Amino acid sequence: MRITKNHVLSLFFPPRCPVCDEVIFPDRDICEDCRKKIKRIREPVCKKCGKPLADERGEYCGDCSGYSRRKQHFYTQGKAVFVFEGAIKGSMYRFKYGGRQEYAAFYARAAAEQYGDWLRRNGVEAVVPVPMYSRKKRRRGYNQAEVFAKALGRELQMPTDCGMVKRIRNTVPQKELSEEERAHNVKNAFQFAANIVKYKKIVLVDDIYTTGSTMDAVAEVLLAAGVRKIYYICISIGEGY
Repeated sequence: MRITKNHVLSLFFPPRCPVCDEVIFPDRDICEDCRKKIKRIREPVCKKCGKPLADERGEYCGDCSGYSRRKQHFYTQGKAVFVFEGAIKGSMYRFKYGGRQEYAAFYARAAAEQYGDWLRRNGVEAVVPVPMYSRKKRRRGYNQAEVFAKALGRELQMPTDCGMVKRIRNTVPQKELSEEERAHNVKNAFQFAANIVKYKKIVLVDDIYTTGSTMDAVAEVLLAAGVRKIYYICISIGEGY
């Protein structure tokens, strides 16, 4: 019955490629041409934030370098699935602003395939999305990080906790700000919302990682509440040259 139902639904709501948004066959998750247009994150990457590096001998990007000490992150380590360039930019825009929540299934499968073993080795117990301000979520209709988190939790067979932390202050879009302004923008914007700390090791998820200001702001709150280790996975990230 489930197969029949899914087949009928596909006739009225045919699946679309998460990169070009064209209709694709139900047994495919992406166009073959589009698979070649997106760049998966591969080594070498920054051992802290996961940004791709140009030099195979390098261990950290400019932001995370222990030598420069420009940035002290509150999370333990982060990973990303795609480089934020070219075709993936359009995909992310439609996912975030165009209502294409179904793209999350493709992103989550790719993330689980690439980092599922990494999460299990580190003993991660739950998936936690970066929260969106409630008024903004009502206006948009969904929080893209939450949609991705739920899809990733299903792929990993891991609980997703969307109520662990909440955003208590609205902020302007980070893309409009400098690095220093980003950090100030999200300062005191989040609050631990659970009654108790149920998980000691969690993975935070978001759509795009740029400077890490938002991830750090959420991680700082969770550490203060008693979470011991915080990892993160984002769908896309810039390069750390």
